[in-house]
Amino acid sequence: MTTHKLRVRTLAFCVALALLGCGAALADEVKVMMSGWFTPAYRELGTQFEEATGRTLVTVWGPAVGTAVNAIPVRLARGEWADVLIVVSYALDDQIKAGTVVPGSKVDFARAPIGVAVREGAPIPDISSADALRRTLLAAKSIVYPDSATGVYIGSELFSRLGIEGRLKSKSRMVPDERVAAAVANGEAELGLQQVVALLPVKGVTVVGSLPAEVQSYTVFSGGIATAAKNPVGAEALIRFLSSPEAAPAIARSGLEPLKAAPAN
Repeated sequence: MTTHKLRVRTLAFCVALALLGCGAALADEVKVMMSGWFTPAYRELGTQFEEATGRTLVTVWGPAVGTAVNAIPVRLARGEWADVLIVVSYALDDQIKAGTVVPGSKVDFARAPIGVAVREGAPIPDISSADALRRTLLAAKSIVYPDSATGVYIGSELFSRLGIEGRLKSKSRMVPDERVAAAVANGEAELGLQQVVALLPVKGVTVVGSLPAEVQSYTVFSGGIATAAKNPVGAEALIRFLSSPEAAPAIARSGLEPLKAAPAN
């Protein structure tokens, strides 16, 4: 076992024991409802948490907002329970206001920056500053971005802030989330703009980097304990583990930026 893995397992175990207190029994399951691009990091870190603590994570996925039958607000409204919610920050705030998440339990785990991708093997454009990004976008023959809140920011606010909204209108378009990197990989578009975490796993593209700080927009992912939690101690142990310093490398590998880490205990 590597030193890093041993430290991760030791930390998770210590967090769990510290939260349990003397004489408390270790519960077996922690039920998680989650949505969004924290999922790749969660899959890796969840396995580490299970191995270190002996708990089992039971996870269900669904949209963080909306009225679909599997949407998390709909699940909660019809009485489905969870111990932990992991969703975009504003959606968790909505659940706190709705009374389904414990006030004060919210922890921000990571933020997702918007990045730029080109087809693998293509020249790497300069996006190191707002001026460089402007020139790159103007020089591109075609641009795609996601049909989502992020896409709305890109197609309106970002292009407007760069002063080129009108000049890009004829050569930029929204596509479904899963099509952004694919459209770049197969040559349908020269540039793809989307969260880095969504671009990284797709073969056939090169992620150039994140947008410059002055025009960046982040999506924050957070966790909180549900008011109907059946295992609040396990829920708190998981949240503290996912926000610990030892979780940061896995979060970074997924294309997210770790936020301020919680203390170990």
